[in-house]
Amino acid sequence: MNGKNVPENRLPAPKDPLAWEELSREHIVQDQWIDFRKSAYRYPDGRVFEPFYSYSRRDYAVIVASDTDGNYLCVRQFRHGIREVTTEFPAGGIERKDGKEYGTSQDLSAEDALAAAKRELLEETGYESEEWSHLLTIPSNATVSDNYAYLFAARNCRRVTGQHLDETEDLTVVKHTAQEIEEMIQDGRFQQAMHVTAWLLSLRRESRA
Repeated sequence: MNGKNVPENRLPAPKDPLAWEELSREHIVQDQWIDFRKSAYRYPDGRVFEPFYSYSRRDYAVIVASDTDGNYLCVRQFRHGIREVTTEFPAGGIERKDGKEYGTSQDLSAEDALAAAKRELLEETGYESEEWSHLLTIPSNATVSDNYAYLFAARNCRRVTGQHLDETEDLTVVKHTAQEIEEMIQDGRFQQAMHVTAWLLSLRRESRA
């Protein structure tokens, strides 16, 4: 990663012949929390079609964190998208200078991705680690969103304080073995796609160690 949180594969590239051209953009909702947009595009063959909907949220970090006993730190919280309480890894947004909840971190980042990961782990669980690995930076949902997920692993985490949650956060810390996480994923009880991605990448990294 470079100093602006922008991985090399996000630098400008030559125009692809399959790329669509955005002709217009309407901001249907644009407040502190989200930028929800309706666009018209021209296809490579010249046809024009609309509407295409997309949204902007800020980049975020996901942390596969294990403690000194080899158990994994997870959090349980309500997710209104699926209206269920989920089990997942600690995660949270990369802070922006303007305080908004949307816009990629390359625009107005107030902290780098690793600093955000360390802060979120500490705030959500009270744990910290000195052994961090960057697993991958990947679009969160390339079909409709412009934000990226920064995936990390943190090993030998130790509890140093209590939780320091945001006003809208209400979560419980739970620990699981690797086998339990595998079973939850297989049973559909670990319901965050980027978190499952981070898990699989962390296992691959450990197998190569």
